[in-house]
Amino acid sequence: MNKVTKGWINGFLGVLIFSGSLPATRLAVADFDPLFLTVCRAAIAGVLAGALLLIFKVKRPVRSDIVPLLVVAFGVVIGFPLLTALALQYVTSAHAIIFIGLLPLSTAIFGVLRGGERHRPPFWIFSAIGSFLVTGFALIHGGETSPIGDAFMLASIIVCGLGYAEGARLSRRLGNWQVISWALVLSLPLMLPLSYYLAPSSWEDIGRPALFSLAYVSLFSMLIGFVFWYRGLAQGGIAAVGQLQLLQPFFGLLLASLILHEKVGWLLVAVNIVVVICVIAARKFAKEQVVPFKNEIEQN
Repeated sequence: MNKVTKGWINGFLGVLIFSGSLPATRLAVADFDPLFLTVCRAAIAGVLAGALLLIFKVKRPVRSDIVPLLVVAFGVVIGFPLLTALALQYVTSAHAIIFIGLLPLSTAIFGVLRGGERHRPPFWIFSAIGSFLVTGFALIHGGETSPIGDAFMLASIIVCGLGYAEGARLSRRLGNWQVISWALVLSLPLMLPLSYYLAPSSWEDIGRPALFSLAYVSLFSMLIGFVFWYRGLAQGGIAAVGQLQLLQPFFGLLLASLILHEKVGWLLVAVNIVVVICVIAARKFAKEQVVPFKNEIEQN
């Protein structure tokens, strides 16, 4: 199995894990304040990440890595979780998933700007078709809109794409789980005090669904998912493997239907087949078109 194929497998596993993030966040904000949820999930994941770094005696990043790691923290540790949590106070998770269809384009664009990648025009055509299909489908089945909620979600997609691309670029040199771990650890001095300060005055009114959801977004969405995702992006290319995010809305919509009882239509299967075709086509035209970022050494 070659490196690119391994990258697509790791990326797919990451997408599966991330697919539960919005439904879980929707459940969590029913009982938790969005700001507390953001800092608490980061604090829990940060403590676990710090323990892993100590156990495996991982070498500290060099000074030039600090700013990029802070960019990762801003994008995926703070920005995306907070903005989506705020958005989900105004819209359903099914509607929020509309914007996940734009995430591959956001990631691909930042992959070009920050990762030094170059792809042929057909790649961008299939990427755009897939994004528009997912967005159009979700618009039909995504429930009522909210200008405030939509603005939060759009902002979350931009910062998340930046965090994904920057993290993947660093993963080529630092390693996949090390990048998200260091980003989480750098966030701890802010996240831990805020978690204590913003904690609910009483936990008696916090239901089990919210507690389980907090555990999921802390352990899986904030840490484990990134282990697979950043490795996949680094191995297979940021823009190329990023196309797998086109499948995330469909997994998310299925979870929203099963867990939150948010209705989705039968058209899901048909549109999903077309999207899979777009992903395969994008992969073909992205193959071996990646220009390695200068001075970066890719990890096997």
